[in-house]
Formats: sequence, C-alpha cells, structure tokens
Amino acid sequence: MQRFLAKLLILPTLFFSFSLTAEAAETYALDPTHSYVLWHISHFGFSNPSGKWMVNGTLILDEKKLQDSKLNVTIQVANVDTGIAKLDEHLRSKDFFDVAQFPTATFVSDKIDVSGKTAKVHGILTVHGVSKPVTLDVTLNKLGMSPVSNKKTAGFTASTKLKRSDYGMVTYLPGLGDEVNINIEAEANTPST
Repeated sequence: MQRFLAKLLILPTLFFSFSLTAEAAETYALDPTHSYVLWHISHFGFSNPSGKWMVNGTLILDEKKLQDSKLNVTIQVANVDTGIAKLDEHLRSKDFFDVAQFPTATFVSDKIDVSGKTAKVHGILTVHGVSKPVTLDVTLNKLGMSPVSNKKTAGFTASTKLKRSDYGMVTYLPGLGDEVNINIEAEANTPST
C-alpha cells in the first residue's frame, strides 16, 4: 500500500516537471508578410542587383535555453521577386533555379551558439537539389507582444554569404558573381490565445 501511495505522489511531481519543461519551448510560425530573404549579387562588376523571397516556417524558441531552439524554413523558389518580370522568369529557368525540378529551398537548423542577443545558427541549406552546411549570423531584435497581432512575437535580423556554384548554379560565371550576400528579416508569432 505504501508503494502504491508513493507512486501516486510521484505522478503529480512528474507531470508538473514535464509541464515546466514543455512550457520552456514555444512554437512560433514565421509571419510570411514580415519574413523574407533578400539577396545581392554582382552583375559583371557594374552593380549589385537584388531579389527576395517571402518565407514560411517554424521556430521552436526555448527562452531559457536559446541554444536548444530550432528553426525550419521553406522558400517557394518560383516566388522570386526582383521587380523585373523578365528577370524573375529567367531565374526560374534551368539556367538558374530550375523551379520545375526544384520548387522549394529549405533551411533546417542543427546547432545554435548564443552570445547575448546574437547567435550563430548552423544548419543545412538545400537549394537546387544540393544540401550544404550554412551558418547564419543572427540578432534577436525584440521578443514581446505585438501591438498589431496581439501575439507573442520574436523578431530577428540575420545574414550570411553563399557561393551559388556550390549549389550547381554556374550560369555566366565568373562575370555574374559567384558570391551571394544574404540578408534576412523575420518575425515569428505564437498561435492566437
């Protein structure tokens, strides 16, 4: 009987401990109207044109142990926007992203090194059917309630550099730059309460 009572007393303790652990990490959805990837590339040394994608994804944010947070992002590559319709069409072709064969790009984090409000977010970027490790330099801009959505919101700025040739995109090299500068702005929200 005493063993049975002891087990009964342990159950609420285990449940309470699990609840605290579960509450430590929250799932956020990237706001596709405020989350984008902006890129710049050298155009034969004359200029550095840009384009962007709006993005979708999830962030599992553990405020107590930021290094345990997770990020999973998907880009619909056909939605590239340079502001020039003919260029967008060319970028969708086999010369570049070949969106008919590779419609999405993804980034999945696998390690986060935190230093104050900045972090190195390591993960695997898959573009054009090629997966490579990438590190994002990330700054947490703000964490709090959004006055617009009334949802808990996390805002980030991030950057990295890539070589497009690493992903099998070699059209017009070396004139059209190999190095691509990436800048990311993102807002992620918790579900409505």
